[in-house]
Amino acid sequence: MQMPKPSRVQQALAGATPKPEPEPEQVIKNYTEELKVPPDEDCIICMEKLSAASGYSDVTDSKAIGSLAVGHLTKCSHAFHLLCLLAMYCNGNKDGSLQCPSCKTIYGEKTGTQPQGKMEVLRFQMSLPGHEDCGTILIVYSIPHGIQGPEHPNPGKPFTARGFPRQCYLPDNAQGRKVLELLKVAWKRRLIFTVGTSSTTGETDTVVWNEIHHKTEMDRNITGHGYPDPNYLQNVLAELAAQGVTEDCLEQQ
Repeated sequence: MQMPKPSRVQQALAGATPKPEPEPEQVIKNYTEELKVPPDEDCIICMEKLSAASGYSDVTDSKAIGSLAVGHLTKCSHAFHLLCLLAMYCNGNKDGSLQCPSCKTIYGEKTGTQPQGKMEVLRFQMSLPGHEDCGTILIVYSIPHGIQGPEHPNPGKPFTARGFPRQCYLPDNAQGRKVLELLKVAWKRRLIFTVGTSSTTGETDTVVWNEIHHKTEMDRNITGHGYPDPNYLQNVLAELAAQGVTEDCLEQQ
């Protein structure tokens, strides 16, 4: 199918810059309540009894959190050694957010490690298979080659950005527009892409998708990357929610 000429660019979003790192101990205290009596169960992070010392007490140094301290997360109430939560946090992106390792509930605003780039949004009249009653939203992602930052696998080493600009498609209906607005939030939070190993080529230190699936073809679905796909919009909403990007984020803007 020949690509129709889209209308003018509706919006262009630059990628957000990394936020300053908060104090790790304070992040743990923000989202937990310390328990005076630990539950009779194992900590699923270190697999030691909660009544015993944290299995990370010999590798994680903290003046504010003791090795026997136990707490539960405030929303989901799952309990862990606080030092284990600290070790888990320090081994991650250290963005001020915390994700329960048991139920995946997200505390705070989760951000990713997406390199700097640009997200553009365009519209044109041609419809997508399965969505013949509306036009099409075209998203164009552009990320250049660059140098990895401290949040990436190999800081200071170059990374490649193959296949950019990447074009992706949504139906221009109510649900498609909702997905678009949530993708804008995910882009600003650096969640759409990351630096890692390509699952198709095996190349390391390259920009790859980050668990939020996009449709990169308009008119065939042999590969699973095109239309028609009646479940796609619901599926991508669930993937966005798993990254902490929900309709509540739109109300906060």
